[in-house]
Amino acid sequence: MSNPARIDVDLYSDTVSQPTSDMRRFMCEAPVGDEQKFEDPTVNQLCEMVAELLGKEAAVFMPSGTMCNEIALRVHARHGEEVIAHRSAHPINSEAGGPAALAGVNVRAIDGPRGQFDVAAVEAAIRPRTRHAPRTRLLWVEQTSNHGGGSIWPLARIEAVTAVARRHGLATHMDGARLMNAVVASGISAREYSAFFDSVWIDFTKGLGAPVGAALAGSREFIDEAWRCKQQMGGAMRQAGIIAAGGVYALRHNVKRLAEDHANARRLAEGLAGLPGVRLDPATIETNIVFFELSGELTAPVAVERLLARGVRMGASGPRLIRAVTHLDVDAAAIERALLAAREVFKS
Repeated sequence: MSNPARIDVDLYSDTVSQPTSDMRRFMCEAPVGDEQKFEDPTVNQLCEMVAELLGKEAAVFMPSGTMCNEIALRVHARHGEEVIAHRSAHPINSEAGGPAALAGVNVRAIDGPRGQFDVAAVEAAIRPRTRHAPRTRLLWVEQTSNHGGGSIWPLARIEAVTAVARRHGLATHMDGARLMNAVVASGISAREYSAFFDSVWIDFTKGLGAPVGAALAGSREFIDEAWRCKQQMGGAMRQAGIIAAGGVYALRHNVKRLAEDHANARRLAEGLAGLPGVRLDPATIETNIVFFELSGELTAPVAVERLLARGVRMGASGPRLIRAVTHLDVDAAAIERALLAAREVFKS
């Protein structure tokens, strides 16, 4: 077996970020108790922080954002009902068929540029009220849109599409895995974005740099039911304050610094855009995700392999599409090292 390539600059995802020494120390010293009995002070503190941040009545700490998504589906929709989401949404593409397996729901995929849809697309996707069609139950928005290149849903568009949902009696949910990136880039608060949704969650393991966890927020009634599903799905924990402390630390220290990731992503995009065979408009980079296409003979898997041989890891998202994501472990100097490797790979 060959030795794995040394990775000097890891742009594969913001999920590869490592907890800092200060965060690790804070986690080690966190007071803990039985989370299931609401006796863990650190978990309780984190849930209160998230509920306040998002303007909701309550929140529940989860092992992962995927569990937040799947539990939200279960609470909002009954078996056989239907959810409207963009075709690039995480539950459709990255949760192993969870909506069908765990919630028993259909997902109606709709389209739109950069991971976003408009009012007309929502109106067209809502089923007529007939016993022959699944009942449309939930509207799903992902902020920021991962496969939309980290694009930020404008507040006016969110208001418009959720107004359609409410008019038709639908619930609304925000997958806020990278919501704080949108907050920092736009200057619009998490509470303002969340106000249009019945439920919303944020992730601590991406740009915020914690090793584990996410938190789902909504009404007290919603969270009570979410807790039942969490217990049923094996996600309830015991002395979870050790990992919840990572989220507490992240919210206190790692939100404003997301602006550095955004600046690094723009610099990366500007450098890549000038290389032969690379198709990329740097003006489309709003947060920390950079997608670029290859137009020459070089394929994405081969290009990624050659970059890795030079110590830079990115991800092939298709035959000609590559994704690179900035995060707290990638500074401005690392971006320049990545561009140096990219110049070697794409020089001809």
